[in-house]
Amino acid sequence: MLYWVMKYVLLGPLLRLFFRPRIEGLENVPETGGAILASNHLAVSDSFFLPLMVPRRITFPAKSDYFTQKGFKGALKRMFFTGVGQVPIDRSGAAAAQGALDTLVRLLKDGQLIGIYPEGTRSPDGRLYKGKTGMARVALEAGVPIIPVAMFGTDKANPIGSKMWYPYPIRIKIGKPLDFSRYHGMDGDRFIERSITDEVMYALMELSGQEYVDVYAAKLKEAKAVATPAPRAPTEPARADKVPS
Repeated sequence: MLYWVMKYVLLGPLLRLFFRPRIEGLENVPETGGAILASNHLAVSDSFFLPLMVPRRITFPAKSDYFTQKGFKGALKRMFFTGVGQVPIDRSGAAAAQGALDTLVRLLKDGQLIGIYPEGTRSPDGRLYKGKTGMARVALEAGVPIIPVAMFGTDKANPIGSKMWYPYPIRIKIGKPLDFSRYHGMDGDRFIERSITDEVMYALMELSGQEYVDVYAAKLKEAKAVATPAPRAPTEPARADKVPS
């Protein structure tokens, strides 16, 4: 209930008013049954505009930290993230990661529509980065299609590092479903999972027109963080009584 209230009463009308979102290819989203919407990831706002424009409810896996904060502020966060269709996923270790994948498989087998960002994090510069194979593993185990989705303009409306949103026209383009039933029973095969993931990323590249970089975005961000020196503390100006004569 909260999801639909957020979408049609509270948040949705404001997003439509200020950003005028448009969507193409909506006919490629099945009316029923499980499926994965695999989207490029330009900004946090991707997770707001895609659910707004697709009639079916979309569930996004989100960091469990969003749901565990205590106090009144924590309660508001839980209500908000639940309201926009996100479910807590613990990714703190190998066992937790497997549990997260199992959760997504269960939701898909229950006929739900799942939103996934195969890059694993937001693009640091607007380019499309190498996809992670967890999406392929989930699709194979659940036996569902993967539908490529390209977001346009969300990085202009919600720039990385900015707490403000700026009016900017948003466009969403949904591609044709990719059927991987030919690989039935082959989940767990790393070669197959990589092949599926690369096929999805190629479809996203064609759909979005982004330049593709065969590197994980998270690795690039880590490398930049290491290469960027920490800011130096300001030097205290010399006092007259300490200047050597």
